[in-house]
Amino acid sequence: MNDLASAAVPGPALRDAPGTPGVRAALRRAAPALAAYAAIRGLGLAVLAVWSAADGKNWHTLLTARWDSLWYTRVAEQGYGYAVQLPNGDVHSNLAFFPLLPWLERGLSALLPLSPADAGMAVAWLTSPAAAWALYATGERLHGPRAGVALAALWAALPVGIVQSMAYSEALFTALAAWGVYCVMTGRWVAAGVLASLAGLTRPVGAAVVAAVWLTAAVTLWRERAGGTGVRAALRARPGLLPGVLVAPLGWCGYFLWVGARQGSLTGYLDVQGGWGNGFDGGLAFGAFIWHQLSGPAFPAGLGLLAGVGLVIWLYVRGVRQGEPLPLVVYGGVVLLLALTAKGYFGSKPRLMMPAYPLLLPPATALARCRPARSWLVIGVVAVASAAYGAFWLNGSGPP
Repeated sequence: MNDLASAAVPGPALRDAPGTPGVRAALRRAAPALAAYAAIRGLGLAVLAVWSAADGKNWHTLLTARWDSLWYTRVAEQGYGYAVQLPNGDVHSNLAFFPLLPWLERGLSALLPLSPADAGMAVAWLTSPAAAWALYATGERLHGPRAGVALAALWAALPVGIVQSMAYSEALFTALAAWGVYCVMTGRWVAAGVLASLAGLTRPVGAAVVAAVWLTAAVTLWRERAGGTGVRAALRARPGLLPGVLVAPLGWCGYFLWVGARQGSLTGYLDVQGGWGNGFDGGLAFGAFIWHQLSGPAFPAGLGLLAGVGLVIWLYVRGVRQGEPLPLVVYGGVVLLLALTAKGYFGSKPRLMMPAYPLLLPPATALARCRPARSWLVIGVVAVASAAYGAFWLNGSGPP
């Protein structure tokens, strides 16, 4: 633990200093990653437009007015309080959707000639490159510029990468989470706390960013104490640490408690999620679903699911063994744990794991060690496959 703490926890030298490169310099360094990201997502959108036209559908409608995007738009237009009761008695309440994206949709549509749905898509199109920039900065810091470019490109080319262009909250959340975790890695505690709080207002998995802030802060103080420095002295050396820790959970806890007060129960938000058939059971329902696939005619699909779960767990363990910093280990682990142990509609799991970008660090570092022609060939093939799959997926069952 001592070695992990010393290697993974930011020390005083990593705090902001007058010599820190400015935003413009950082943006210039990230330009290749942002260009690669834009090219991959542009390819995905072009394939979606062609596929949708051939299928008699509208690509714009698919991105802005289906599934969760309709719920976010309704919150932006009418506020909370809308619910649908299904024939089986389940109640789908819009309280299940965290408020930051609808707030932004409402604000942008009030300032610009955009509908709330188009504003939601605009938020996604603005924040997904911001997330790619954060991923580049993370990869660059740990393994160099080529790893940063590869990390941003791989995230763009995920099989469900098309969601990054939809009026969904994944792009917004990943941008806030990735920059928040980066701030923890670099000792910018107040910024990390604010970003963690905003991430907590965006999706339930915002708890993962809070955990990264809290556990890294705890290990930082523990290391200082083990080295003979008192806790008070350590806090004086890091004046932003305590405020960052205190601010970090405000968004997530605030919405959780507000829903509880509105529902008249401390577990009100969990009850709302239960109405959607969601919740956490330690992965029992997901395991039963995989077993059902394996034991029936859908055996190939079950085998694919099992291989996919094994792959993401292997990538997580691989990243830990490669010495990923503690904030990334904690954040990625919590996102992965919540995704794999949640019950509900299992087709959403790839989308739920999209913010788990630390899982892509091992393949990104491997690509960075390859010759540029080979690494770009691999990324290009993956990007084409992602574009085709995204268009097929969105014109079919899609990401509910």
